[in-house]
Amino acid sequence: MMQQGVNKAALLEFISTASFVLDDLRLYLDTHPKDQNALDMYSDYQRIRDGAVADYEKYCGPLNQYNIPEDNKWIWVKGPWPWQGEV
Repeated sequence: MMQQGVNKAALLEFISTASFVLDDLRLYLDTHPKDQNALDMYSDYQRIRDGAVADYEKYCGPLNQYNIPEDNKWIWVKGPWPWQGEV
């Protein structure tokens, strides 16, 4: 399923980094809910992360059981399993 030229590990690392930034911003916004700069940054990172997840799922398959395409509920079993050594 993976398209040639797509670096799966780099894309996963990017998604993980963007997720960390979002988690950190969410914690900050819990105590500073009116900080417009932080709110804008959160929206930007959410959009960036969503795009990266969409790219990953387009070229590498679903990241979790919630993002499996309707037309093929069992597509996730076609790739290597995490314990088979591939990211």
